[in-house]
Amino acid sequence: MTNPHWIYTQTIKTFAAGATPAFEDEGELASTWGRVWGIDNDVGRIRDILMHRPGPEMNVVDPGKRIAEIGSYGDPAVGWYFQSDTPPDIPLMQAQHDGFVAALRAEGINVHFMEGEAGNRLKQIYTRDPVIMVKGGAIVCRMGARIRRGEELAVTRTLAKLGIPILRTINGAGIMEGGSFTWLNEKTCAIGVGVRVNREGAAQVGEVLARQGVELLVVDLAGYDIHIDVSFLMVDRDLALLNPQGLPYSFLEALTERGIRYIETDPGDDPWIVNSLAVAPGKVLMPEGATNRTLDRLAAAGVSWVTVPYAAVHKNGGGLHCSTTPLRRDSL
Repeated sequence: MTNPHWIYTQTIKTFAAGATPAFEDEGELASTWGRVWGIDNDVGRIRDILMHRPGPEMNVVDPGKRIAEIGSYGDPAVGWYFQSDTPPDIPLMQAQHDGFVAALRAEGINVHFMEGEAGNRLKQIYTRDPVIMVKGGAIVCRMGARIRRGEELAVTRTLAKLGIPILRTINGAGIMEGGSFTWLNEKTCAIGVGVRVNREGAAQVGEVLARQGVELLVVDLAGYDIHIDVSFLMVDRDLALLNPQGLPYSFLEALTERGIRYIETDPGDDPWIVNSLAVAPGKVLMPEGATNRTLDRLAAAGVSWVTVPYAAVHKNGGGLHCSTTPLRRDSL
């Protein structure tokens, strides 16, 4: 009779383990996870995107809870705020969000919706923040603002349902929000640190990127700016749109050193112009409010755009970029 241990050994030897190809290899991802999830740039054509339609959570805004000295509505004890001098127009917010979804679908993008968490999390429309997409999958963030804690659970459930690998969840004392993360090119990313993102959170993201051979630039944001995406947006290969008032000069130097040109916004632009979304190289979905000077500069650089009304959603504290997380983009 053949020794059972010999049979076991020979079987395991025949069906050997192997570390290569690496996890991020496209063939490996496709065979293991069903498709190639993740992104390595911020301007390649978007194939899949994550969003959340504003819904019942907006009803937490109490018109009687206006804080006159800051010009907003809010209740620190309960944990919500709405950055406007008028209460939210929920039907208009939904209509403008639906219009944005329609514009994305017109570009051939598959739109996936994140189920919301119950309660007062009226910021969960801004799906950019609880997750970061990198090569091969997702990094689940840890929200800096306590009023947004719990969105991590909703996005984790959604990623699992879609079959997207989760490469890391920010933990310990780290705080990280996806609106402060950007790809500059396939080998370089940047994170803006400030009131919603600390260096520990950035370092944890950097550990994932380092394993993928990607450099991380840590950028100090100005004042109380919460995310880098209110000041910086890649719109094409090696071309950005930015507001220099929200960025340190060292970052502008770093862009130039890496061959990235940039267009500065005009003082007359609506501040939300930078918070647009590149859906393909040189094509941007943009809110209303850009001056002709800025539009002329974009056109001269070969950038085209589609205007999407979004002012009602801006009042909740975020724009087009904030309202999306691309799950798959074409590599450049």
